[in-house]
Amino acid sequence: VQLQAFGGGLVQPGGSLRLSCAASGFTSTPYRMGWYRQAPGRERELVASVTSGGTTNYADSAEGRFTISRNNAKNTLVLETDTLVVEDTAVYYCHAYDRWSKRHYWGQGTKVTVSS
Repeated sequence: VQLQAFGGGLVQPGGSLRLSCAASGFTSTPYRMGWYRQAPGRERELVASVTSGGTTNYADSAEGRFTISRNNAKNTLVLETDTLVVEDTAVYYCHAYDRWSKRHYWGQGTKVTVSS
Protein backbone atom coordinates (compact mmCIF):
# COMPACT_ATOMS: atom_id res chain seq x y z
CA VAL A 1 0.00 0.00 0.00
CA GLN A 2 1.28 3.44 -0.91
CA LEU A 3 -0.03 6.95 -0.48
CA GLN A 4 1.67 9.66 -2.52
CA ALA A 5 0.93 13.27 -1.72
CA PHE A 6 1.53 16.17 -4.09
CA GLY A 7 0.93 19.87 -4.30
CA GLY A 8 2.66 21.53 -1.39
CA GLY A 9 4.72 24.64 -1.78
CA LEU A 10 5.18 28.27 -0.85
CA VAL A 11 2.17 30.54 -1.02
CA GLN A 12 1.41 34.03 0.20
CA PRO A 13 -1.21 34.68 2.87
CA GLY A 14 -4.63 34.73 1.27
CA GLY A 15 -3.55 32.35 -1.45
CA SER A 16 -4.63 28.82 -2.25
CA LEU A 17 -3.14 25.42 -2.95
CA ARG A 18 -4.46 22.13 -4.18
CA LEU A 19 -3.11 19.06 -2.44
CA SER A 20 -3.55 15.66 -4.08
CA CYS A 21 -3.02 12.14 -2.84
CA ALA A 22 -2.88 8.99 -4.92
CA ALA A 23 -3.49 5.69 -3.14
CA SER A 24 -2.37 2.37 -4.56
CA GLY A 25 -2.16 -1.23 -3.42
CA PHE A 26 -5.49 -1.35 -1.61
CA THR A 27 -7.58 -4.46 -2.19
CA SER A 28 -10.73 -2.53 -1.34
CA THR A 29 -11.73 1.12 -1.19
CA PRO A 30 -10.43 2.66 2.03
CA TYR A 31 -13.31 3.51 4.33
CA ARG A 32 -11.96 6.89 5.34
CA MET A 33 -9.31 9.09 3.79
CA GLY A 34 -8.13 12.40 5.06
CA TRP A 35 -5.46 15.01 5.51
CA TYR A 36 -3.55 15.65 8.68
CA ARG A 37 -0.92 18.28 9.30
CA GLN A 38 1.96 18.81 11.66
CA ALA A 39 3.50 22.18 12.30
CA PRO A 40 6.96 22.52 13.89
CA GLY A 41 6.77 21.81 17.60
CA ARG A 42 3.15 20.73 17.45
CA GLU A 43 1.30 17.44 17.35
CA ARG A 44 -0.17 16.05 14.18
CA GLU A 45 -3.78 17.12 13.81
CA LEU A 46 -6.70 16.29 11.59
CA VAL A 47 -7.47 18.82 8.87
CA ALA A 48 -10.31 17.07 7.05
CA SER A 49 -11.54 13.60 6.25
CA VAL A 50 -14.08 11.97 3.98
CA THR A 51 -15.61 8.51 4.05
CA SER A 52 -16.18 6.31 1.04
CA GLY A 53 -19.83 7.35 1.25
CA GLY A 54 -18.95 11.03 1.03
CA THR A 55 -19.38 12.09 4.64
CA THR A 56 -16.91 14.86 5.41
CA ASN A 57 -15.41 16.12 8.63
CA TYR A 58 -13.41 19.33 9.04
CA ALA A 59 -11.32 20.80 11.76
CA ASP A 60 -12.68 24.14 12.97
CA SER A 61 -9.63 25.84 11.48
CA ALA A 62 -10.37 24.37 8.05
CA GLU A 63 -14.14 24.79 7.96
CA GLY A 64 -15.19 27.21 5.26
CA ARG A 65 -11.70 27.54 3.76
CA PHE A 66 -10.76 23.99 2.78
CA THR A 67 -12.69 21.44 0.74
CA ILE A 68 -11.92 17.75 0.73
CA SER A 69 -13.03 15.37 -1.99
CA ARG A 70 -12.20 11.89 -3.20
CA ASN A 71 -12.63 9.70 -6.23
CA ASN A 72 -13.31 6.16 -5.05
CA ALA A 73 -12.83 4.64 -8.49
CA LYS A 74 -9.37 6.15 -8.82
CA ASN A 75 -8.48 6.07 -5.10
CA THR A 76 -7.49 9.71 -5.18
CA LEU A 77 -7.96 12.39 -2.57
CA VAL A 78 -7.88 16.16 -3.01
CA LEU A 79 -7.74 19.02 -0.55
CA GLU A 80 -8.55 22.42 -1.99
CA THR A 81 -7.25 25.10 0.33
CA ASP A 82 -8.20 28.76 0.16
CA THR A 83 -7.58 31.94 2.13
CA LEU A 84 -4.44 30.44 3.59
CA VAL A 85 -2.93 31.99 6.68
CA VAL A 86 0.52 31.71 8.23
CA GLU A 87 -0.87 29.29 10.80
CA ASP A 88 -1.61 26.81 8.01
CA THR A 89 2.12 26.29 7.54
CA ALA A 90 2.83 22.62 8.19
CA VAL A 91 3.65 19.30 6.62
CA TYR A 92 0.42 17.83 5.31
CA TYR A 93 -0.02 14.07 5.40
CA CYS A 94 -2.44 11.93 3.46
CA HIS A 95 -4.10 9.24 5.56
CA ALA A 96 -6.25 6.23 4.80
CA TYR A 97 -8.09 3.87 7.11
CA ASP A 98 -9.07 0.41 5.97
CA ARG A 99 -11.86 -0.78 8.24
CA TRP A 100 -11.53 -4.41 7.13
CA SER A 101 -7.92 -4.71 8.23
CA LYS A 102 -8.30 -1.92 10.81
CA ARG A 103 -5.01 -0.49 9.62
CA HIS A 104 -3.98 3.10 9.18
CA TYR A 105 -1.78 4.18 6.31
CA TRP A 106 0.21 7.39 5.90
CA GLY A 107 1.76 9.16 2.98
CA GLN A 108 5.17 10.80 3.05
CA GLY A 109 3.89 14.33 3.62
CA THR A 110 3.98 17.47 1.54
CA LYS A 111 5.14 20.77 2.97
CA VAL A 112 2.97 23.86 2.83
CA THR A 113 4.53 27.19 3.71
CA VAL A 114 2.38 30.29 3.96
CA SER A 115 4.57 33.36 4.05
CA SER A 116 4.89 36.79 2.53
